[in-house]
Amino acid sequence: MRLALTARHLLSSGRTPAEAYAALARRTGEPERCARAVCAALDIPAGETARRLDECRDALLTPSHPRPNAEADTGELLEALGVFDVPVTLGARDRAVIDLFLAAIDAMGGIRAGHRHGLARWFTTGNLTTAYLSLAAAHPMPRTGDPARYWTVLVSAGELLTAAPCPDTRLKLALAHCRTHAARAVRP
Repeated sequence: MRLALTARHLLSSGRTPAEAYAALARRTGEPERCARAVCAALDIPAGETARRLDECRDALLTPSHPRPNAEADTGELLEALGVFDVPVTLGARDRAVIDLFLAAIDAMGGIRAGHRHGLARWFTTGNLTTAYLSLAAAHPMPRTGDPARYWTVLVSAGELLTAAPCPDTRLKLALAHCRTHAARAVRP
């Protein structure tokens, strides 16, 4: 409990989760305990913390060859993998947008693992604007994708996102881009 309080203090003083992890790990030499403390300080539920750490324990939390400043590298990697992502409660509109994103991903006909990971993190943290911009910049696979469905679904998602008060200008531009591609994809 004391470690979680120290992590909360580090975070409240402006440290990133990765920096808080590194500071704690340098002091204690207990990487997993420190990662759990940072997650607790971020109010990430214990069950979710355990699941996230189980996915990366071997690669990150039991280094076979410790080296100077390895704690900072590990903290950055834990942050990049989403271990410290704070989940948000999504409303009905946000869940509907994510359902459309998942339909678009299906219509892509294949997606790189890194892109899928980034999208999953943005869904967890509620960063749907970034997820939309990322999908709008991508394209369905030429042989396995369904371009008409992909772009049509993204148009629907963009319309939901831009219906919010004061939508990001980038969303409007991306929606126009998706509409153009949707129109081209349905032409005979």
